[in-house]
Amino acid sequence: MPIALTLLAIVAVVIGVSALARHYNASAPLVLTAVGILISFVPTAPDVQVGPELILLGILPPLLYAAAIRTSLVDLGANKNVIGLLSVGLVIFTAAGVALVTWWLMGIPIAAAIALGAVVAPPDAVAATAVARRIGLPRRIVTILEGESLFNDATAITILRTAIVAIGGSVTALDVGVEFLRVSIGGILVGVAVAWILARIRSRVTDTSTDTAISFMAPWLAYLPAELIHASGVLAVVIAGVLLGHKAPLIQTAPSRLAERINWTTIQYLLENAVFLVIGLQTHTIVEGVVNSSLGLPRAILVAVAVFLTVVVLRPIWILSFGVVLQLTPGLARPDAFWRNGTVLSWAGMRGVVTLAAVLLLPEGTPYVEVLRFVALAVVVGTLLIQGLTLPALAKALDVHGPDPREDALQSASVLEHAVTKGNEELERLTDDNTPPQIVDQLRAVGQRRTHLAWERLGETRDDQPSPNEAYRRLRRKMLKAERQEVLRIRDTGSVDHDVLEEVMQTLDLEESMLTIADDRNQRYDNRLILTPESQRGDCEHLQDAPQKTRPVTPEGCEDCLREGLVWVNLRMCLECGKVGCCDSSIGNHATKHFQKEEHPVMRSFEPGEAWRWCYVDEILG
Repeated sequence: MPIALTLLAIVAVVIGVSALARHYNASAPLVLTAVGILISFVPTAPDVQVGPELILLGILPPLLYAAAIRTSLVDLGANKNVIGLLSVGLVIFTAAGVALVTWWLMGIPIAAAIALGAVVAPPDAVAATAVARRIGLPRRIVTILEGESLFNDATAITILRTAIVAIGGSVTALDVGVEFLRVSIGGILVGVAVAWILARIRSRVTDTSTDTAISFMAPWLAYLPAELIHASGVLAVVIAGVLLGHKAPLIQTAPSRLAERINWTTIQYLLENAVFLVIGLQTHTIVEGVVNSSLGLPRAILVAVAVFLTVVVLRPIWILSFGVVLQLTPGLARPDAFWRNGTVLSWAGMRGVVTLAAVLLLPEGTPYVEVLRFVALAVVVGTLLIQGLTLPALAKALDVHGPDPREDALQSASVLEHAVTKGNEELERLTDDNTPPQIVDQLRAVGQRRTHLAWERLGETRDDQPSPNEAYRRLRRKMLKAERQEVLRIRDTGSVDHDVLEEVMQTLDLEESMLTIADDRNQRYDNRLILTPESQRGDCEHLQDAPQKTRPVTPEGCEDCLREGLVWVNLRMCLECGKVGCCDSSIGNHATKHFQKEEHPVMRSFEPGEAWRWCYVDEILG
């Protein structure tokens, strides 16, 4: 009963504090850590003891898997050099630096010092990306942080386990290198094998509940076999999760993907927030252990401060020293962008659950083990509170911000337009003389309404005059409310079976959820306007003065090509009048011809993923 009440209390605190943090736009991990610290010093608070097995086996695999299935394999591939530089090189660099500082201040064996370095070296995926997403950092920085945090755990745990072996014996540098390669390759192979097997199984499973249950098993199906062969279970989970997430649209049904996303979002929410609360709850117990140690609390605080400063300083030294490598990454190529983004990336090194779990792996016979645990906790709490609280201000001061949601909407509309066009082509191929014309018209109307909904946000509408799709959602929502009330009235009469009524209610709920998603998406935009990207430093006068509110005249493609029966290569849009034309690589050269005829100076790319603009007058790319 006490354990059950403690777990219930932890979940209740997590839900309550997270809701308050979300309401006040604060970082839930930071607030929960602070709350945990305060609770730990309350005399009547329960003593929460968390063993390494619980974290390594019960919490870490599902947390890593939940993050991995939402990570883009394409983005990881595009940033593999930077991620490798941080997840392997920086971890080794940090572990070595912390080991030297600890060895110098405490006089402990170098193996124990290296063990502490490995414990505090890896930043935490949850802590870093939670703050990064909340404050709106560029997606490439978030991707690098996610990739680094997912893969650096394997490096840190390998170093830690080797150091633990060295505490009781002797290990050479060659042994460390060979062991690292062995556990890494083994973890990768296990992850790939598990992903392949599960993909084959899940491609044959059509039942949503069964498929979701298999996904719950996936983290341990990858972690446990890897650990049994003494490979990296962490790496196996990450590889399996990334591959399964990438293959999900091909191996899962749409209901299965929706169910998996909802369930894993809930699991991730509870686990990651509970971990930060537990980190804070450990404070009192660990501080008591330091007070009773032979080193004493003042000396332990000195070591903790020194290690914290070492961790904080070594990260920017490593990142900014490899500026050439970072500048090779698209999006960080300009010198000003590199230094601004690199500085923010350097400061986003918060520690979390892996450090907490790793320090508990230190054997009791390790010299000053209580002090080492205190130092690790101090680094976790210090980076969470100091770096986590100041990162938003730093990003704002350096003008480092995330993608403009208006640009996202433009790309989304363009992608949807391409998809609907392809769907209509398939419809033309499938129809014949026996196909009812009204069915064809209805199918075309569905795609047309979806594209209109997307492109509608590109134009300006009056506040007192809702757009057609907004009017549709408002009226349909009221109709659904009336329909649901009628279903409930019929239910109360007891004249219809419950299973039948449940099926009808599910249909209504599904439609209402789609309306809610559309409303939530629209709330991200200002007054339903989609603006072109803001002017950058160095833009010419025409680029700076180009209209920011533009709606494409023919979002389905180049108007002239459609009329002349030509095929375009790439599309451009005039920011003055919204005309969509084809580029000079196309047969018609209609974008250039439009400028020559109308003298509208600025066109912008109308291709998905491209946000550049071109001034025909000054021949400057903006």
